[in-house]
Formats: sequence, structure tokens, C-alpha cells
Amino acid sequence: MSTYAYLLTPLLAWLVAGCSKFAINSIKAGKPAFGLIGYGGLPSNHSAIVSSMAALIAFKQGMDQPAFGVALTLAFIVMLDANSLRRQVGRHAVAINRLAVACADHQLLRERMGHTRIEIAAGIVVGILVAAAVSALGL
Repeated sequence: MSTYAYLLTPLLAWLVAGCSKFAINSIKAGKPAFGLIGYGGLPSNHSAIVSSMAALIAFKQGMDQPAFGVALTLAFIVMLDANSLRRQVGRHAVAINRLAVACADHQLLRERMGHTRIEIAAGIVVGILVAAAVSALGL
């Protein structure tokens, strides 16, 4: 068992989720969507990263290992944060931007921050698929 798998898997999950998100946003926008890179969107990068590690631990070590419990707990915290706190931050940014229109020197706040449950679920699927591929390849 390669210990590099534990480094490689979350990086690959981040890359796959980020490239997928860029492609989806570019198709929706009809042009390269560089301005939409960042927080929010489908699939969730954060969910893909943390679920890939939890899944890799489950595949390689088993779900009865303490490391799996820790990884799963961290994954839940990250996903709850993405769906609740960060979405609220985005909603607040929308309201602040509306109020600040009168200020000429106000720089708009980023409004796309959190994730919907579907975006989080898509991130989980990406993470599990990446972990399964890394595990199947014996990396």
C-alpha cells in the first residue's frame, strides 16, 4: 500500500471537481467562466476533497478504523459548514451589495459562497469515485 495515495487522492479530487465545475460553468455561460472560479457551484470542491479521504481510508483500511471515523467527522463538519454558514455569508453579501450601491467606492462582495445539497452530493460522488480509482489502481 502506497502512502502517496493519501496525498494524491485529495489533490486529484480537488482537480477533478475544479475542472468539472469550470466546464459546467463555462457551458452555462457560453464562454470560459474564469470569473466563476472559487466558492460555490457544482460540484463542491470541499466535499470532494474530504469525502475522497474518508472513502480512501474506508477502501484501504476499512470502516472499522479510527482514522475513518475522524475523516468522516471532518467531512460532515465541512459539508455542514458549506451548506449552512457559507451559504448565509453569501446571502449577507447579496444584501450588503444592494445597500452599498449608493457608495461609489464600494467594492462588491463575492455572493457565491456556499453550496446547495445537490452541489455537496455531487462533490461526495466525485470524491468517492476518485478514491475508488486510486484504490483500484493500487496507488
